[in-house]
Amino acid sequence: MKNMTVPNLITLLRICLVPFLIYLVYKVNTSVFLLVLGVSLLSDVLDGYVARLMNQTSDLGAKLDSVADTLTYCVMIFALYQLWKDHFIEQAMFIYIAISCYFVTTLISAFKFGELPSYHTLGAKVAALLLAPSYYLMVLFDAEFFFRSVIIFYILVAFEELIITFMLKRPEKNIGSVFSLFRRI
Repeated sequence: MKNMTVPNLITLLRICLVPFLIYLVYKVNTSVFLLVLGVSLLSDVLDGYVARLMNQTSDLGAKLDSVADTLTYCVMIFALYQLWKDHFIEQAMFIYIAISCYFVTTLISAFKFGELPSYHTLGAKVAALLLAPSYYLMVLFDAEFFFRSVIIFYILVAFEELIITFMLKRPEKNIGSVFSLFRRI
């Protein structure tokens, strides 16, 4: 049971929160949804920190983190559509472009390497860190500019991940940035 590390358990908690978040969306319980989503998003920061602190980083942890991120972001989009439809409609173009970028980078990596990417670049970490406050500011205070800015930044991150995928000869996890790959050449 060496894979049952504290960071992996935190990440599994995030995955287990997804059905509960979906349930809260269907029950139209926005306050509890936002609270549980906040716990999930904070645990995303916590699992990586704990993994590095306890020297328990692993390929499995990186893959689990990517799965948890994807599921959480899907629930966020679903909730936006169900609970805050006006915001969804206003941001639809940005959301659809971001989803397309995600699928393109994921599919290219899956075809090239036979697995989903888990690059966890600095840009991806910054985008994930900014997404939570931008989402909350949008749904609670109608502050949409920050959300759009984060989505545009994410699109740039997706292009970086696409470049990384084309540069790699084999799958790798936890790559700092495309520049760290250039330094290897």
